[in-house]
Amino acid sequence: MTTKETQQGRAAGSQTVTCSKVRVKKENDGDSTGEHLHCFKVKFSKKDVTKTTFDCDQPRTVLEVLKSSIKYQELMFTDENIVIQLGKGDKALAVATHFPCSCIREGEILILSLKKEKVEQAQQYKTVHSRDEYSVFYIDTAGGLNTKTKKLFINNAVKQFKYLCVYGEKGMTVEEALKRDGRFIDDLRNFTLIDNKHPSNSTEFTRKVDNLDGKEFKICLPRNTSSKTSMQETPGASDISQQRRERDTAVLEVLQQRETSVRAAVANKDKHVNTEEIYRKLREQYPGLKELMESRFPDDSYQKALDLRREDFGKIQRLFNQVHRVRELIKLGESVCKVVVGDVHQGTGFVLFDNFILTNAHLLKGCVEGEKLKEGIDVYVLFNYEDPEPHTKYYYFPIEGILVNYSEGELDYAILEINSEKYSQATQTTQIEVPPGLLQIFGPLPQNGEACIVGHPAGGLKQMDPTCIIEKEKREQAVHDHLQPYKDNIFIVYSITHLIKKQGIEDMMIGGYKADNVATYNTFMYHGSSGSPVFDAHGRVFGLHSAGFVYGYW
Repeated sequence: MTTKETQQGRAAGSQTVTCSKVRVKKENDGDSTGEHLHCFKVKFSKKDVTKTTFDCDQPRTVLEVLKSSIKYQELMFTDENIVIQLGKGDKALAVATHFPCSCIREGEILILSLKKEKVEQAQQYKTVHSRDEYSVFYIDTAGGLNTKTKKLFINNAVKQFKYLCVYGEKGMTVEEALKRDGRFIDDLRNFTLIDNKHPSNSTEFTRKVDNLDGKEFKICLPRNTSSKTSMQETPGASDISQQRRERDTAVLEVLQQRETSVRAAVANKDKHVNTEEIYRKLREQYPGLKELMESRFPDDSYQKALDLRREDFGKIQRLFNQVHRVRELIKLGESVCKVVVGDVHQGTGFVLFDNFILTNAHLLKGCVEGEKLKEGIDVYVLFNYEDPEPHTKYYYFPIEGILVNYSEGELDYAILEINSEKYSQATQTTQIEVPPGLLQIFGPLPQNGEACIVGHPAGGLKQMDPTCIIEKEKREQAVHDHLQPYKDNIFIVYSITHLIKKQGIEDMMIGGYKADNVATYNTFMYHGSSGSPVFDAHGRVFGLHSAGFVYGYW
């Protein structure tokens, strides 16, 4: 028997045979509990490294299968607070607790998480049928037309997923399926489903689910109506209410029926398209927009602001994806060296001018007395450490115990003098000159745009990391974004927050004393790259790569 492959992470398609032991359902044949056999795996938390395999031998809901596990009983989950992720991918799908096990793909993984507040209304489960009696479709949690300010779900925790996986027995309406699902608000009525792949196709809430299997939709609501609007007006409803509904949906219907955009409809001179009516209705949707924009951008300041943003965007786009810019950075990178402090530390530095190297002072921590290196501490710098073994073309110079300048405080820098008379090279014995200094191309601290770090992370070969500067106004949001993957675990969030606060992250936020004097960015250049030069979009050095905020759980 052959199987039709389904998309990874999706519920099994109606043509999929999940196990060779499943009996093919015949006409007028009832559900069988004796020949239903398939398996799926469950992780009882996102951090759980083990997967529990469930052999399902009778048609049941996912929750009923989970409750058969001793581990589930020990965890004492609250059924209505559970979120179930389908598949181990990028949080694409979530299923309800009463999702039929027959719609779960053979060998699929379910990942459980628990929320503080109720995620799903309790349901009275009915008999679970074979897969071919269901239609399984997907509701986009982003929502569509007129849903941005409306509540669609009883708990917004489900919005961490791209889609909610919804099922319905064939013959059931869309509204009945969503109401029975339990994750949508009780009074979700008078809505329309728009096909994600074919936006011109709409499905009314009264349509049966039979032909929706495998399709992806966005929920759309009429304008100026809450999700609590009843499915039908009560007897005696005013003509004004009817006219309002007709007006609210007129534009959408025109665009859906003609399979075109507003711009295309306006450009079309077909007599059946009333362009003035479309314009009027679009203006009615945003009556205060013009006044708001005029108040924020008096006179011609809006155009000036727009031109400025275009100019900034153009600058960002022209940078490190251009060959000549990369070639220039490689040339400048010849002045970057690996700094080796005995058997203690490894880092990065670069030629400041003549024979002087600029690096981070913390690389020399515990190795300095006054302004000299302690006895027995050998420090040297390697240049051209770029090619893997056996192609060794690097050469190095020693630091003979002389520190020209050294600051272990806020600035965290050290200036070392190398002895260019003493050097070693792996491949030749000719005299080697120290690469040119970068002091002559120092530039101001940029507030935004691209940056590039050149250094030796983990003491390895020289690497480049093009990145973007995080503007000071966006630093707090950047921290929140990094914490997002751990938001379901209060302990981890608290631990990370406490750790990065100890590292001084609050000093760099708006209002902090360092906010205007540092540049922040995301990079993989961690340990070993301290002391690297940071280049701006124009190839100027604007910073000494140092510190950073790290946390290690995995």
